Amino acid sequence: MSWKTLLAVVSGELDQELARQIDFLKAENKILKRQVKGRIRLNDTERRTLAEVGKPLGRRILGEISTIVTPDTILRWHRRLIAKKFDTTERRRTVGRPPTPEEIRELVLRAARENPGWGYTRIGGALKNLGHDISRSTIKNILTEAGIEPSPERLRGTSWHDFIATHKDVLAATDFFTQEVWQYCRLVTFYVLFFIHIGSRRVHIAVVTPSPDHNVMEQVAREVTFADVGFLEGCKYLIHDRDTKFTKAFDGTIESVGIEVIKLPRRSPNLNAFAERWVRSIKSECLDRLILFGERSLRYAIRNYLSHYHGERPHQGLDNSLIDGHELRPRRGEVQCRERLGGLLKFYFRHAAEIVAPVPIPHLHSPPAIRSDFEATFLSSPFSAHFSPHWPATSSETAPF
Repeated sequence: MSWKTLLAVVSGELDQELARQIDFLKAENKILKRQVKGRIRLNDTERRTLAEVGKPLGRRILGEISTIVTPDTILRWHRRLIAKKFDTTERRRTVGRPPTPEEIRELVLRAARENPGWGYTRIGGALKNLGHDISRSTIKNILTEAGIEPSPERLRGTSWHDFIATHKDVLAATDFFTQEVWQYCRLVTFYVLFFIHIGSRRVHIAVVTPSPDHNVMEQVAREVTFADVGFLEGCKYLIHDRDTKFTKAFDGTIESVGIEVIKLPRRSPNLNAFAERWVRSIKSECLDRLILFGERSLRYAIRNYLSHYHGERPHQGLDNSLIDGHELRPRRGEVQCRERLGGLLKFYFRHAAEIVAPVPIPHLHSPPAIRSDFEATFLSSPFSAHFSPHWPATSSETAPF
């Protein structure tokens, strides 16, 4: 047998083996296609592979093979590969002026939002001082795209955010919150009236009572407006909701010393956000984690939380500083912890800082035995009759705080 005959026999056997393998793969492919429900989705890599392998076979052979895609689809993918090879869209230069840098856009938007009275020229002057020379038309386009109106339109209305930010140093807010206390084998609801100074975040507890009637509210209004010592000294505005406990006599006493009372719309607690946030703080950090028995325990818990709030608790609105704290933050020294209410409130500090315990916050609702020197002198003076403090020792509204 010659070598040519032998080669032909071997080639024929290989062709038959390949044909059997192809027949098996075809049968297997048909079975798998019948079991697959819905359309088979391929990614770009899989499409590219099928296009490169199927293009040399041609449309006729691809039509005879049972494939997961049609021959036209494979040929279309192949044409896309050719077109993508010569596509230069990504390297093409953009036509026209370059876009305004994002840094300048942010500066323009910030100047417009923080200064409603600034027009296009005024904003351009401010940016020129920062080293950016920008035209009025560019400023106008930036503000228009951001949906910011021109200066005259922005000046016509003032939002609550802008109002509070402008008047925070002369603005105070007041509100009630309630606390359930076990007393005489039953739950008694106590009302706590507090004032908060928006600028400093300082809080003053005015009264703790189960029945805040009009006499109590009128007395509170006189106390917080005392000249030189009242909590509202220096304030020009007081905001509160439309709770009926804020009587006309209460508002009249506040307004008699030149403080304007601003009543919030109904059902709008978000407009008194600083007061509402303080209520959430004292509730979540202190009162909701205690079972209180008697009025004295409630006053004790609130008094300790106030000392912690003013002298030991950092405030995010004040750049994480303390209201009654110092700026010294040593990096060395032994770390110590001051606890209140059995460890419920903690304050960590370094011994090298020589932190002094916060001074107890004076309250006008004090019993005669612990009244301050000022109160004793004031009550004994002839002027006290004009203010009628009415501090009966047996009244629950004026019990020691």
